[in-house]
Amino acid sequence: MTGFSAEWLALRERHDIAARNPDVLAAVTASLESAPSVHVTDLACGAGSTLRTLHARLPAQQHWDLIDNDPALLAIAGRTSVPEDIELNTVQFDLSRDLDTALDRKTNLITISALLDLVSLAWLDRFLRQVAVRALPVYAALTYDGRVDLSPIDPFDTAMIAAVNAHQRTDKGFGPALGPTAAQAAIGGFEAQGYAIIQGQSDWMIGPNDHAMQIELLAGWAGTAREMGTLSDADITGWLTRRKAAVSQKPSSIRVGHVDVFATPRAMR
Repeated sequence: MTGFSAEWLALRERHDIAARNPDVLAAVTASLESAPSVHVTDLACGAGSTLRTLHARLPAQQHWDLIDNDPALLAIAGRTSVPEDIELNTVQFDLSRDLDTALDRKTNLITISALLDLVSLAWLDRFLRQVAVRALPVYAALTYDGRVDLSPIDPFDTAMIAAVNAHQRTDKGFGPALGPTAAQAAIGGFEAQGYAIIQGQSDWMIGPNDHAMQIELLAGWAGTAREMGTLSDADITGWLTRRKAAVSQKPSSIRVGHVDVFATPRAMR
């Protein structure tokens, strides 16, 4: 699967934490508050952002299986500072191949962040069947849904975001990606499996003072638009130049749409 650099994950983590939907997060923690101990399986854990977000909200005694295909990111996640009652276990798996093995462990909760928009419909269907047969609850956070608001408005924004969203549907290592359709596909799939759903928006709100995040995001979008080959390089370069100028003058802000979902099987209702 396509990886992410530790630098990018560190840059976005503050925005990820701020964006997580509080109602969905509260439902996750409430579902486990009476448990004497909690075992969490964090799929595609990256550098451990979900662990850092969630562990203080769960019962004191915890075990986390941190699963990712990138050994460097696993090493960072495994070094997260946590209380002594929390045990961390890092496991290297390629989820495009090893999903069944990753799920075949004792667990109270599956967590996923910023992953479902990267996977194919076939992978999502397989994942839904596997968690349903095991009656596992799933907290899937920060799934990109295609909504982007840029301020100030540039006439070329619409074309750029359309190219970015088209790129989101290309293969990220799991087959043709669901991209902006992932959240609704997951919600519909969970409901078809008999799950109860709590959902809410978890948008990035990137303000005028978030200079580094804006520049990195805009440059990344320009790069993905170039890969699609549907827009001229001159138009993309002009757009990026204008947007960077707005960032430097600090009138610029970006809102990026995401969706959080907590899905629980019938047995947990």
